[in-house]
Amino acid sequence: MLVTLERAQIIDHAEKLARMVIESDIVETYRHSLYMMRSNKETQRKIRRFVELKERYEEVERFGRYHPDYKTVMMNIRRAKREMDLDEHVANFKRAERDLQNLLDEISMLIGHSVSPNVKVATGNPFFETSHQGGCSVGGSCSCSVS
Repeated sequence: MLVTLERAQIIDHAEKLARMVIESDIVETYRHSLYMMRSNKETQRKIRRFVELKERYEEVERFGRYHPDYKTVMMNIRRAKREMDLDEHVANFKRAERDLQNLLDEISMLIGHSVSPNVKVATGNPFFETSHQGGCSVGGSCSCSVS
């Protein structure tokens, strides 16, 4: 494959963008919250408990409500999930993870639309999928341009 000047410039710009992301405050916050979550013993205990109960839940789920321990397992896993989710370190990590994902989604949209406004970029975030380019499922009643 021939390396043209244009391709070399694109690669150079991509590397600069990657460095900017890696050195951003958002990534620093993500790394710090990940470290705090992994290094806190109480947080890790809550995560381990949830994982253990999740394995038990998957076993019980095969039989559904006909399993004799169904209600007990369902109640215990909900409590463990709530306890884990309310943990300060888990909550901070999830917030940082969401912020980083939003940054990456936004960059993907900018890059994709710089190629063409018709490029579809899978972000997994409904916020970025509200442009209605090409119409929607309600026949234009949302005032989008139906193609």
